[in-house]
Formats: sequence, structure tokens, C-alpha cells
Amino acid sequence: MKSISLTTRISLLFAAAASLVLLTTGFFLTHVLETHFKEEDWVELTGKQELIQNFFKHANSQKQLDSLPRQLDDALVGHPGLEVVVTDAAGRIWFATSEADIPDALLKLCQTPSSRCTPGSLQEWTQAGESYRGIAVPITANDNMSYTVFVAQDIQHHEHFMSKFRAVLAIAIGLAAFATASLGWIATRWGLSPLREVTNLVASISAEHLAERLPTTDLPPELKPLATAFNAMLARLDDSFRRLSEFSSDIAHELRTPISNLMTQTQVALSSARDKDAYKEILYSSLEEYERMAQMVSDMLYLAQTDNGLLKPGLEKVDLAGETQGLFDYFEAWAEERKVSLTQSGSASVTGDRLMLRRALSNLISNSIRHTPQGQTVKISLDSRGGKATVSVENPGPEIPAEHLPKLFDRFYRVDPSRQRKGDGAGLGLAIVKSIVDVHGGAISVTSANGTTRFELTLPALV
Repeated sequence: MKSISLTTRISLLFAAAASLVLLTTGFFLTHVLETHFKEEDWVELTGKQELIQNFFKHANSQKQLDSLPRQLDDALVGHPGLEVVVTDAAGRIWFATSEADIPDALLKLCQTPSSRCTPGSLQEWTQAGESYRGIAVPITANDNMSYTVFVAQDIQHHEHFMSKFRAVLAIAIGLAAFATASLGWIATRWGLSPLREVTNLVASISAEHLAERLPTTDLPPELKPLATAFNAMLARLDDSFRRLSEFSSDIAHELRTPISNLMTQTQVALSSARDKDAYKEILYSSLEEYERMAQMVSDMLYLAQTDNGLLKPGLEKVDLAGETQGLFDYFEAWAEERKVSLTQSGSASVTGDRLMLRRALSNLISNSIRHTPQGQTVKISLDSRGGKATVSVENPGPEIPAEHLPKLFDRFYRVDPSRQRKGDGAGLGLAIVKSIVDVHGGAISVTSANGTTRFELTLPALV
């Protein structure tokens, strides 16, 4: 099903809102007009009733009473649609205007005590397809005779007017709704023009132009958050594309060096005949390069598995103090060779995968030993409080500039932009540490100030 455009939706909403307002207004006006006509008829009918009552009041003799019908005929001339019927106490018609057609049922009803025949009671009925509105009032003449005066008005002209009024009102509401929808469409299209401009700018941005940004200065306030959020997304995409490009370049560089070494050694070995020991030495050298590439590929596969949720950590009690001490024993010879001391304080236990956590600690400790000057000490502090276990690995050495700290856990990231790497490793150690911490529901951070670099690893404590 094809969706309706935003401009059309707003235009239809404008038309619906305008129609609702006009219908409400029309209903109110119709009610006011009908009330006005009722009041107008009431004034007319009560005026004629008072006139007739006044004639009876001044009829002081039988002769005057007998002349009343003629006087009433004269007085009621020139009032089209007006009907008057006067009945005596027995219900007989004493006087009636020509063509008077008041229903017999109403005449009989008003002969009995009823609220319908009290002053102020306006009756409506239909007779022979004609609509009437009238009142019935009992009066007493000077001869103490009781009469009932029925005064009715043909209201067909009112109904014709209301019928035309409703028809005109319906047409007006329809035209107003159409006009409102049209004007709403024009106004909405003009009002959404900045959004179309933003859309055109967004459509022109491609992977080769991620550095472009949407202007935010002249945009309406409603679109500024959208443009700001989109610019932030472009910045993230630009950074991701740049890192992906750098990642590809780093992989090519890291693999090129051992492959070049292997090719050179093989070419040298094939250039002339050599004895058995020489070939063995070349093979051992090649084996080191193979091991380096195998380790790199293994690390990359490990990171790919953790990124895609393929590695699930085991759930066992892990004594971080014991694992740290075991790693001290493992790195003891290397640390002594570099004249670096290792110290540990505190204790903490967590629930997790022992081998994965041991690998994370090993990467942090080896990284700290590698960057610690001779004669200095690498300090590992353990703590457990507030449901969190904290491991702090601290080493003295050159400070890392603040702009590099958030990216230390990126793959192949180097603080030194030069591609020459000092020491072992392919630049994946810290990335592996972060991935292990993430799958355990923890967090890792790094600070570097006052000649000291500190990695802090936080994990859910053992419960």
C-alpha cells in the first residue's frame, strides 16, 4: 500500500480540523436561528392572544360579545399563515379564522387541565404536510363564561429558510474544507522546503564525501536537532571508514613484513648450495615469521568471534590475585631481563572465563612491562567493593597524549604514526583486552598523567 506524503497528510488534517470547526459553528448557528424563530413566533402568538383577550375583556354585554367574531376578523386581517380558534366551555368552536386547521386532538387536549394549555407552553405539530407552532390559553369573559383561545402560526417559511440555510452551510463547509486543504497543501509545501533541501543534501553525500556536513545555522528550530544528529552520524561514519581504511592498511603492512622476510630468506637459501646447519637456521628463522603471522591471524579471528558474539565466556570462580601471581611467575624472566619489578596488592574474585580473563591480564601486564623504563616498577592493584571488582595496572613511562587515549583499544592503533613497531606484537593486544572485558559485562579505561599510565579494568564481582 502506497504511503501518503507528509504534505498530503497535513493538508487533510487541516481540512478535517477546519470542517470540524465549521460543523460545530454551523450546528451552533442553526440552534441559534431555530431558537430565534421560536422566540419570534412566541412574541407574535402571545401578541395575538393578548389582543383577543383584550377584546373579550371589553365585551361588557351580550351584544358586544356577539359582535366579537366580526371584530376579530377585522383585527386579524393581513396576517398570512395565522390561525385562530376560540372554543367555549363545552368544546364547541365559538370562533375560527378562515382555513384554520388546528388538530382536533389538540383542541380536545386543551379543554382539560394540562400544562400544555398554560401560558408559555409552545406547541408544534404537522397537519396535511404543513408545520405549525401555536399556543392555547384559557380566558374568562365578563359574563363569567370560559373560553379557550388557540393561536397558531404556519412556520413553513421558517422551515424553508432553515432548509436552504443548511444546504448553503453544507456547501460552504465543503468549499471551506477544500480551500483549507489547498491552502494547507501550499503552506505545508512551502513550510517543508527546508526539509527538502536537507533531503537533497543528504542524497548528495556518499562514501567519498563523508566529510561534508549539513548546515545548521539557517534551519528552522525543528530541523536543527535532526541536522545535528545527522552530522554526528556522518562524523561516526567518517571515523569508521577512516579506521577501516587504516585497519586494511595496517593488516597489509603487518603481513607484508613477515612475508617479505620469508621471501628474502628463501631467495637467499636458493641462491647457492648450503650445508645442513645453514638450512636449519633459515628454517628456524622462517618458523619465527610463520609463528608471528599465525599469532596475528589467531588474534584477528579471536576479535572477529567476540565482535559477533560467537565466544561465550564460561562461568566459574576466578581468583584474580592468584591469576596475577601466576602471570608474575610467567613474566619474571623477561621482567628481570628488562630490569623491571612487579608488585601486587589487594584481592578480588569474579565469575567468568578463567582463560579469557588470564589472557586479558597477560596482555595488560606485558604491555606495561614493555613500556616501563629500566629500574622502575609495574604495580597491579586489586579491589572489590560495591559489587564491582577492579584491577588496576600502572606503570611509569612517557605520557600518552590525551587525544590518543580513547583510541588505544582500536586494532592496530599506534600512538606513533610511524609504521615501524618496536618490540613484539601486532597491535591487537589492547583490542583483545577490551573485547574480553566487554563479553564479561565490564569496562576498561586508561589515564596517563604525571609520568604514569594506568589501565583500570572493572568487572562484576563474585556474588
